[in-house]
Amino acid sequence: MKLLLLEDDASSAGFIERGLRELGHQVTTVGKGEQAAEKIKASSYDVLILDRMVPGIDGISVLRQARRDNCATPTILLTAMSGIEDRVEGLEAGADDYLVKPFAFVELVARINALSRRPALGEAVIHLRAGDIEMDLLRRTVRRADQAIELQPREFHILEQLLRNADRVVTRTMLLDRVWDFGFDPKTNIVETHISRLRTKLNEGFDHDAIQTVRGSGYMIAADAR
Repeated sequence: MKLLLLEDDASSAGFIERGLRELGHQVTTVGKGEQAAEKIKASSYDVLILDRMVPGIDGISVLRQARRDNCATPTILLTAMSGIEDRVEGLEAGADDYLVKPFAFVELVARINALSRRPALGEAVIHLRAGDIEMDLLRRTVRRADQAIELQPREFHILEQLLRNADRVVTRTMLLDRVWDFGFDPKTNIVETHISRLRTKLNEGFDHDAIQTVRGSGYMIAADAR
């Protein structure tokens, strides 16, 4: 895999890079946020590994800019901060995973492999559809009534869960578990915020709300909705 590593500690960066290269990966290592941002714009990677606290632009800012630029590359944030609020901030910024220092190298490798496998989704299902909404899981595209809709990675994953469970309620807890990998309730409005953004994008130009709110339960998309 082609990996980008943002890590300002030379010793840690060297250790991680050597280990990943020994496993056959192509690794580009930079020590500053500005350098990482430039690399992300100039090239494509299979996984981004971003240290949160680096000189200049921090890792979260790099990630936020990448997501604004519609970069959907799976991303792992590395951080010395283990608080729930810090983890939530990183995930809300668009991170797919969060690894607290110090960590075992084998755990980093396992998480990289897990993220690289995530888009495949068993290869059995390529398209998801409900009513006039269609999702292509290979191209990572979404259309409603033939109108292309640009989604951020989290929005895409939420919509994927709704489409996979068309005509069934997807609860807030289910979304926290399947989209954010939370095994607990972080007591934030992270789900509601992302649902609101997803709704705005799906409904622009349409008079029918694609997402139904089932009060006290969760959210649903009807299989035959128009």
